[in-house]
Amino acid sequence: MATYAAIAATSEAIIGLLRRARPKDEFTKAEFVVYQGDNFESPMNEGISLYLYRVTISAARRNLPPTVTTDGRRLRPPLPLDLHYLLSAWGQAYDTQHRLLGWAMRELENTPIIPAGVLNSTGPENDVFRAEETVELICDPLPLADMLSLWETLKPKSNRPLSVNYVARMVAVESRVELHEYAPVQTRAFDYGKGPQS
Repeated sequence: MATYAAIAATSEAIIGLLRRARPKDEFTKAEFVVYQGDNFESPMNEGISLYLYRVTISAARRNLPPTVTTDGRRLRPPLPLDLHYLLSAWGQAYDTQHRLLGWAMRELENTPIIPAGVLNSTGPENDVFRAEETVELICDPLPLADMLSLWETLKPKSNRPLSVNYVARMVAVESRVELHEYAPVQTRAFDYGKGPQS
């Protein structure tokens, strides 16, 4: 299972996929940046931003079994997270935004399952995910009212960019707390009827 750095590593991996695949002859000035809320006040002129606006515990995988280490220790079950992203295309002209968004969506659809090699290749730590781990990335459109509410919170100073929502699923953050096993109860003693000792 992944370490607590999994959220940061997943964000960097997604934007890194796009950065590496960028057609340099077409999008010569494009930037690829993981945004925080403040970035929407003075956004880039051209490029793709990725904004993590929500993290939830996956209800579908909430009750995972304990992790068993190579030396046989049992650790508390991993915490399964879903990471909700807003992917935005920025451009000075509408056609630049349209082309950037179309290209980015196609590129992410080409890699719907992100392997550990990619997840571990972009950040300062290169052992966040185990070799057999993956993260599933799916397009997950928000209802219009929720999207408008999100933009009302972000309040960009320029026009709102073209955006689409994605969810990174199956990000399981491991625990380092060991589960202790105790011997089964053999006998029970009930001391009913005895008064307080004087």
